[in-house]
Amino acid sequence: MTGDRARYWQRDALPGTELLAARFVRHAFARHAHAEYAIAAILDGVEEWDVDGGTMRAGAGSLVFVNPEVPHTGRAGVPEGWAYRTIYPDVTTVRAVAAELGRSGTPWFAEPVIRDPGTHRLLVAAVHAADRGDDLAASSALHAALVALLGANAGVAAPPPAPAPRAVAVARDLLHARLTAPPTLAELAEHVGLGPHALQRAFRAATGLPPHAYLVQERVRLARSLLAAGDRPAEVAAAVGFADQAHLTRHFRRHLGVPPGAYRKNVQDRGGRAA
Repeated sequence: MTGDRARYWQRDALPGTELLAARFVRHAFARHAHAEYAIAAILDGVEEWDVDGGTMRAGAGSLVFVNPEVPHTGRAGVPEGWAYRTIYPDVTTVRAVAAELGRSGTPWFAEPVIRDPGTHRLLVAAVHAADRGDDLAASSALHAALVALLGANAGVAAPPPAPAPRAVAVARDLLHARLTAPPTLAELAEHVGLGPHALQRAFRAATGLPPHAYLVQERVRLARSLLAAGDRPAEVAAAVGFADQAHLTRHFRRHLGVPPGAYRKNVQDRGGRAA
């Protein structure tokens, strides 16, 4: 027994937001980035992760923030692991709450870890209410938590993304276009007019990931949306370019901590009990 258990789910009453209840002891997340915000309330233990060239740690009572498209890892910081409740609101959802507060632009959480007991309780309450199907309580607590978080920790708009070098932008577009039949590194480099080593360095500098890891991340993102729509894992594996369901499962677990079948079941349930 590893002690690892996790469940992602969604509720119609919380549009644009996915929820996670989890405890991880041995699982380690591969380096990846979310299209959404990741905002976690640590319940016990310690989480450790690498981000922006440094290593962060957060213990019980902490709130953890990862902004959209910021590559990071995740692992236990102590032998007993960590437990947390996490919300993944999309950019549209967070911008809408910010607009209610008179803020323009896309919010950017400036501090990766804060301690705010009141907001921590609100976030945990939102996840627990969503877990028991109390949509009014869940939506109210979630909105209050986002208001508090934006007021306390997101006083600046997201910095404009640095324009990727043209070669990286072209390479990224080609990977998206050929998700299921990608080029080799040599072919990709030739397509953009760089040597393989130069492309690897430029791509990692612009995206935080080498081309192959970026391709896997994008396959997992597409798989996640297809599974949430109800597609079966074997069908999804073929649709996004993995060799088979086992290949999908291996990478899906490294990015999300759960196998694709369990993810599909839970997000399709739109409720039920958390792990």
